[in-house]
Amino acid sequence: MKLTKEYWTNRYAENNIPWDAGAITTPIKTYIDQLSDKELKILIPGVGTGHELAYLYEKGFKNVYGLDISEEPINHFKNQNPEFPAKQLIVDDFFHHTDRYDLIIEQTFFCALQPELRPLYVNHSNKLLNKNGKLAGVLFSFPLTNQGPPFGGSLDEYESLFSKYFSIETLGYCYNSIKPRKNNELFIILKK
Repeated sequence: MKLTKEYWTNRYAENNIPWDAGAITTPIKTYIDQLSDKELKILIPGVGTGHELAYLYEKGFKNVYGLDISEEPINHFKNQNPEFPAKQLIVDDFFHHTDRYDLIIEQTFFCALQPELRPLYVNHSNKLLNKNGKLAGVLFSFPLTNQGPPFGGSLDEYESLFSKYFSIETLGYCYNSIKPRKNNELFIILKK
């Protein structure tokens, strides 16, 4: 199965997005709540329904961008958040995107990619970050299978993959996952 723009458009049009918790999840919210620099330029790739993007904007982060390969979730986000600047919502393939950021928030995007794209994701995330930029967020921790998305992975796999391009500040199990994801999430803070 090829996870194309059409595939994702159909998933969102059919509301077939079981990974969407319906609101920002606790690990990401807790991380955002400790950020003090409201000037950070932040990207959320695979923004989907954009709970994290909306939360950042509400908290006073105005230099935030959501990127998705499909217009379907972007249009949904626009309808739900009409005050959010439309120019900060980007319909593009993550791997073609070239802007630079201080922080990339990872929430289910990495684990929604076909596993063979993971090394490209790590490399491209590094390229999108400014010097000392960070990649932070949640990765799923369950056995990697061909069933998905989402696709799983392990702490050892992630450590091996990310350590080639990043200094690992945090890589461990989330202590504050929402109940359906308890013991199935790892939190990362990776520095370029």
